[in-house]
Amino acid sequence: MYGSAFMTEAFRQASLALGKTSPNPSVGCVIVNKHARTVGIGHTQCRGGPHAEVMAIRDAAMGNHDLFGATAYVTLEPCSHHGRTPPCCDALIAAGIKKVVASVADPNPLVAGRGFERLRAAGIEVVVGPGAAESRELNIGFFSRMIRNTPWVRMKMAASLDGKTALMNGESQWITGEAARADGHAWRARSGAILTGIGTVLEDNPRLDVRLEEMPRQPHVVVVDSQLQTPLDALLFIADRPRYIYAAERNDEKKAALEARGATIIYMPGTNGKVDLSAMLRDLAAREINELHVEAGHKLNGSLIREGLVDELLVYLAPRFLGTAQGMATFGPLERLSDALELEFAETAAIGKDLFIRARVRGRDQF
Repeated sequence: MYGSAFMTEAFRQASLALGKTSPNPSVGCVIVNKHARTVGIGHTQCRGGPHAEVMAIRDAAMGNHDLFGATAYVTLEPCSHHGRTPPCCDALIAAGIKKVVASVADPNPLVAGRGFERLRAAGIEVVVGPGAAESRELNIGFFSRMIRNTPWVRMKMAASLDGKTALMNGESQWITGEAARADGHAWRARSGAILTGIGTVLEDNPRLDVRLEEMPRQPHVVVVDSQLQTPLDALLFIADRPRYIYAAERNDEKKAALEARGATIIYMPGTNGKVDLSAMLRDLAAREINELHVEAGHKLNGSLIREGLVDELLVYLAPRFLGTAQGMATFGPLERLSDALELEFAETAAIGKDLFIRARVRGRDQF
């Protein structure tokens, strides 16, 4: 791979930004001077903060390094438009960079190759391609939102080895161990929003925030609540972050009460008195949610799977059997095995005493 050592460091920088840059992508940059020495590194900061290229330029300036004739390795095309920050292309041009090696074009229609054009017009050599697959995977939610107009939907489930997520009386805390719960919080942390259903809110009263690691921001919280049954004293109101409640049936009095608690109520009726889940995902994309982390019960899980809206599963399996109990997702019954949801194992690992499986719905990442 061209410049692999430098691009590898750029990706290490990008990984440091995961969970902190939403709705912007996580990007890393390494600047190498004309003597092939690294003089500046950086990654994208929190929303509204400097991008990776600017951070790397600042890092080089702190060391009094001359960047004339230098090469910048960056994991995504430098932006060319004024958004929350000025264009990164202008910063690279002003710094005297002579070459930019970028992994992949930015899928944002406001950029989409214009950054490369701007750099070339300024006489900068541009090389595109090293680490393209890695860059896309690192920011799959951003690519999904820009190309499909929907977030990347990642469903997390903790279950016994026989696939049960709760006893028939609703008891579910805790099936898996502490290490698995901590890993689940790490996945929460990188998401733009956490989705659950009203059944889970009423039964478990979850906070749906990230508590097991330091966070510069909390993911937004989303509740599918067809009849606006969310209690005004629900724990999900504790954390200071946007809260979206999607409903199917109008109840303006309850709507006003929930809005007074800081929630945004969106009426999005579908069929049979239920929320239109597909329209909800498009609406969340319009609200700049890249990755949607689902922690719900078997009914909402089943609805999302049945409607083909799930991209990836995070499954934590505990070494125990629960027998007659609630399952991971309720949908079907299917009449043919060929109708089953086809998955591809992307990752397996032992986490504490539990088994972790990350499985991707076959073909969902082909966009």
